[in-house]
Amino acid sequence: MARSATPYFLRFGRALAVVVLALLAVSALAAPVSAADEKNVRGVVQAQLAAFAADDADKAFSYAAPNIRKSVASAAHFMAMVRGHYAVVYRPASVAFMKPERDGNEIVQPVQMSDAEGATWVAIYTLERQKNKLWRITGCFVQSTNGRMV
Repeated sequence: MARSATPYFLRFGRALAVVVLALLAVSALAAPVSAADEKNVRGVVQAQLAAFAADDADKAFSYAAPNIRKSVASAAHFMAMVRGHYAVVYRPASVAFMKPERDGNEIVQPVQMSDAEGATWVAIYTLERQKNKLWRITGCFVQSTNGRMV
């Protein structure tokens, strides 16, 4: 089987862009989110960002859903992954929450962020209400906006 000449990271970046665009398209058609759920979801994301800012790995990890906790295995590994692969989420220079939308059992929460160099990004968080009624983060996809406002 022939391998693609395109480097893995470029193929991954293109795939990620397609996923982000699909999530945005789905969110445009998705059901609205109640004011209470919007407040709670935003609170979870804000609390995790605050934990990152304080370098509190255990607290940051506590906002991750079981699927993330199982795949990453420890708070220290989680923090290292975020530092290494999600720098803008780890240390955003600015954060602006956009309107969340419900997609089945999940809420999709887009957040526009800028990094220390002024580049703009959109972080698409997915959150799911757990059996204990708390919202937890099931995923976060980050895509550069190439300077465009989202």
